[in-house]
Parts: sequence; C-alpha cells; structure tokens
Amino acid sequence: MPTESGSWAAARQTKQKRKSHSLSIKRTNSSEQDRLGLQRDMLEGQDSKLPPSVRNTLLELFGQIEREFENLYLENLELRREIDTLNDRLAVEGQAIDGAELSKGQMKTKASHSTSQLSQKLKTTYKASTSKIVSSFKTTTSRAICQLVKDYVGHRDGLWDVSVTRTQPVVLGTASADHTALLWSIETGKCLIKYVGHAGSVNSIKFHPTEQIALTASGDQTAHIWRYMVQLPTPQPMADTSISGEEEVDFSDKDENDGDGDASSDCPTVRVPLTALKSHQGVVIAADWLVGGKQAVTASWDRTANLYDVETSELVHSLTGHDQELTHCCTHPTQRLVVTSSRDTTFRLWDFRDPSIHSVNVFQGHTDTVTSAVFTVGDNVVSGSDDRTVKVWDLKNMRSPIATIRTDSAVNRISVSVGQRIIALPHDNRQVRLFDISGVRLARLPRSNRQGHRRMVCCCAWSEDHPTCNLFSCGFDRQAIGWNINIPALLQEK
Repeated sequence: MPTESGSWAAARQTKQKRKSHSLSIKRTNSSEQDRLGLQRDMLEGQDSKLPPSVRNTLLELFGQIEREFENLYLENLELRREIDTLNDRLAVEGQAIDGAELSKGQMKTKASHSTSQLSQKLKTTYKASTSKIVSSFKTTTSRAICQLVKDYVGHRDGLWDVSVTRTQPVVLGTASADHTALLWSIETGKCLIKYVGHAGSVNSIKFHPTEQIALTASGDQTAHIWRYMVQLPTPQPMADTSISGEEEVDFSDKDENDGDGDASSDCPTVRVPLTALKSHQGVVIAADWLVGGKQAVTASWDRTANLYDVETSELVHSLTGHDQELTHCCTHPTQRLVVTSSRDTTFRLWDFRDPSIHSVNVFQGHTDTVTSAVFTVGDNVVSGSDDRTVKVWDLKNMRSPIATIRTDSAVNRISVSVGQRIIALPHDNRQVRLFDISGVRLARLPRSNRQGHRRMVCCCAWSEDHPTCNLFSCGFDRQAIGWNINIPALLQEK
C-alpha cells in the first residue's frame, strides 16, 4: 500500500480543520438564541430606567455587534490556519521533490531563484512607493512654467465660477456666494463692475460671444442677463510674486482674508438685469450661451435644464431625464450641442442641430457625482467627477472613454484650452493640475505659503490670447488668481 506524501497529509489535515471549523460555527449559531435570552434575563433583573422597548432594541443591536466581531474572529482563525498549512507545505517541498533529497547544487539554484523573486518584489514595491515622491519633484520645474501673476480679491464669500470675456476689452468675471458677480481688469486687478441683482448665491457667470452682456445663474432660482460697459484703467507695473524653493505649507484659518475691506465698494454697480429667466423650481447652478448667443441654457437642482430664447425670455425646451440635481451645463463652441451633468453619476448630450427634433444620449462613465462636463473645439467631451477621475470621450464613439485621468481628490469645474487642448483640473484639496487631452500629466500650479489657493479650488478658465494671464482659477478662499502658463515649455516638458 503506497504511503502518503507530505503534501497529501497536509491537505487532509487542512480539510479536517475546515470541517471542525464549520461545526464550531453551527454550534455558535444554534446557541445564539440561548445567549440572547440569557442576556435579556440579566438585563431585566437589573434596575434600569430605560423603557422595555428601548432595552430590547439595545439588546438586539449589541447582539448584532457581537456576531460581527465573532465572525471576524473566526475568519481570522481560519486565515491563520491556512497560513500555517502553507508554511508546512513549503517546508515539506523545500526538503524533498518527488521523494528525493535535493543535491547541494539544486538547493543553491532554488535559493538563487527565490532570492531573485524577492529582489524583484522589492524593486516593484520601491518603485510604487517612490513614484509619488518622484512626480512631486516635477513641480520644481513647473514653477518656471506656471507663474502666479495677479490676485483678484474683493468678494466677501467663496467664489463658485470664473470666466473671461470673448470680446474686447478682455475682462475677468467672478461669481460668488456673497450674492454678487464682479468684473475685473486683468492687468491691474481692479474691480470694474459689480452686479447685485441676485437675491441668492451667484453660482455661474458666462459672457455673450459678441456683445458686452453677461449671463449669471443664482440660488434665487433665476438666471439673469445683464449688460455692462467697462473702461480699462491704465496698467501698473506688476510685482514679482515668484518664490524660491519648493514650499508646501498648509494654511490655517488665520491666513484667510477675513478683514472687512471690500475692494469692490467703490466700483460702478449694476442692479437691474435686462431680463430674468424664471422657469426653475430650484437653485440654478449653471448657465451658458448657445452658439450665436440667441439662446441660453440653464441647469438646476430641480433636475431639469431649460433652453430659453434670449430676446423674448420664453422657455423653448425643458430638458428632463436626470434622476438627481444637475451640477453643470456647457455648450459646444461651434455647434448646437449641450451637455448636462448631474449627481446621478451621469451626463447627457443634447442635440439641437435639427430644429424639428432634439435627441439625447446618456453616458454612465462615473461612479459618483459628475461635477462638470465640457466640450473641446474638436469632437471630444471631458467629464470630471467626485469619484476622483476625469474622462475624455469621443463624440463619434462614446461607448467608452479614450483616456482616463485618476487623481487623489474630487474634481470640480474643469476647463479645456481651445488652442492647445490642455485640461485644467481644480480640486477639493486646493490643487490645480494640468493634463493634455490624452491624459498625460503636464504640471501642477504652484501652491505655497505665498501663492496659490488656501481653500478648495472651484473652477478654472482659460484665456487663449491674453498676453499677461492665460489661466484663471477661483476658490472658496474668496479670491481669483491669474496664472501665466508657458505653453511651449509646458509641452516640451511632456
């Protein structure tokens, strides 16, 4: 009769242990009711001021907690048994192969092989653990590529949105939770116009493609269209805001601009809109102009997006279908296309190119709130989400993304440059990162104790042809920041 090898014996022993383990679980389950009854009797025997229903509920909850810990304990025991079994099996295999002892040369070869495997694992672990450190060194060179130029300070609450005019003179617009929208001189940082027509937080600001008209969305359930006329002041020499070294300092509350100074108090004020769009039943979180500027689209927490005729203020279409609140809306720069994003983890593409019908496509590429989805000049849509990913989609085939960017923080309202197709990602963790359209990381904007945002960065906006600043960011630290991005050097770094 053949004798059992060491591996067969170990396997049989493991099977017996698992059998005894299953029996112990059955015994535990069978005695569970007895234990609960005993605990209930003990609790009833004590002098307690709790009502009986509350005591019974507590007993049931404590019993559930105890069962969870017991299951974890049993799983831990089973894992330990399996580890011991594997160790025994490795010890047996290390002593004999097919019942014959290894020669000295064979043992040496096997030891060398094991050592090389361990070395490879260590190399892989080292590479993974140092990848973040190595990537952080790239920000040192990024300081020469991405430089802070100007701070725009004057709001009395956090900023939700930032935008740049498409017509001359080129000015900056900011939307704030302090119920105002401000227009700024990009060169001097001086407030030019203050709009105070809303009764709630101003959540979005977009400029008309050809006229000096702004579109703002608000928490007062309306969107306003208002006209502005600005005269740019004489530019002043800018101070050098660059800093030396790689400083990464967390900000405390005392670093914020909490003073009572209001830089916008002496600038001209617009109080009444040209027209108000009032068809929503909830917060209007975003608004944008369709190509040509004759129609506007709004997105609301009432789960709908509305398309309006600007001249008559009439509702043309109500875009329904999202299951939860909308977070953003964006229009294509050259075609009658609209994309809306929502807390329901989807974004929808609405097609108004055919006047007789409008079609809609739903895209489920994220696992959490889609915070924004924007068009590029070409045939791409870029979506960002609270699931810490950004995805690039091809309009011709949107079954799956053509690129996925994974980050370490939730992504807010993203912006894509028209000319260079560079994506700017504002994050909850105060970071602003730059990627190309294929998902390759290009740079991170400097963040230190002298420059950068102190709180969550809510939005970014590109200004393609402005010589001084070509990227703007705004955050909940009550300020907007203008950055100069050396595009050729940035692309060369890639």
